[in-house]
Amino acid sequence: MDEKKTLEILSTVPLTEAQQNRIKALGKHIHLTVSAGKSYADLPKEVWEKAEVFFTDGKQLPTREQVPALKWIQISLAGVNQALKQPLAADPGVVITSASGVMISQMGEYVLMALLMLGHKLPEIIALQREHKWGNNASKSLQPVELRGSTVGIVGYGSIGREVARLLFPLGVNVLAAKRDLMKLEDSGYTPAGLGDPMGHYFKRLYPIEGLKGMLKDCDFVVLTLPLTAETKHLFSTEMFDAMKPGAYLVNVSRGDLIDENALAQAVRAGKVGGAVLDVFAQEPLPPESPLWSLPEVIITPHTSGASTHLVDDVVDLFVENLRRYQEKQPLHNIVDTGSGY
Repeated sequence: MDEKKTLEILSTVPLTEAQQNRIKALGKHIHLTVSAGKSYADLPKEVWEKAEVFFTDGKQLPTREQVPALKWIQISLAGVNQALKQPLAADPGVVITSASGVMISQMGEYVLMALLMLGHKLPEIIALQREHKWGNNASKSLQPVELRGSTVGIVGYGSIGREVARLLFPLGVNVLAAKRDLMKLEDSGYTPAGLGDPMGHYFKRLYPIEGLKGMLKDCDFVVLTLPLTAETKHLFSTEMFDAMKPGAYLVNVSRGDLIDENALAQAVRAGKVGGAVLDVFAQEPLPPESPLWSLPEVIITPHTSGASTHLVDDVVDLFVENLRRYQEKQPLHNIVDTGSGY
């Protein structure tokens, strides 16, 4: 890239002065405009027209006419469903990258917490506490399903699923995984150093999504970490719950629409699914009338699995690395395939 040419970057992601300075440190030719908190209509026309790089959450994109110089959009979220619904996403002259991989540390910990809570019957124990009852340690209802020696099926072996596998491996867990492309064992996406499973070392067996039912019958726990696409919407409905090992547990940290929530409620009531920890839902906030609220075997959290006090710093880490690559004309991390939806 010509060092004399100004690289115009527009960010609608709130950035501290320190975070802005990290971006600017990549070259004196970088001009960064941060407009967080302003509506798109309040931004001067010339800011839009000059922007070559756009750093945004992707929920609202400008038109191509507004940004004639735009070449790259860095989304600050892992999910890009909202961005892909907008006309600019289909422009072949614009590259879109996601923040996939940024939140895997906290999300991996959340899943580990969820598996331990379910396996060690914490919902039942909390219910006893609220009733001021001392449970019988020897009762079948409180006997744990220990992670050591158990089988955990990870549906969607991307950055989050790989981090879950890394955390489970030293605990003596038998990890099975299902993914769309079995020919691609390595993870070429963005992964913070020391995390994840970039080379595909932590699963015992890999299944195609088409063979998912064969995997589910052997799993004590099932973790959903796959993207939402037309093919995966309501992937888990009555048919898939019937395929699960009776009494197995379910954890979803990916997208709510992967699950038919009414079918899940019925499966839990029938004992086909032993319990669930759900962090994402088809409609958020989860409506008060949802049957999931009243199920004692289900733990509901308000989309917090990716939360972190240093989340924006982590996203800036990715953006700075991608910006370095952009300037050096190297392949960017997490380029979104608009055809597949992730």
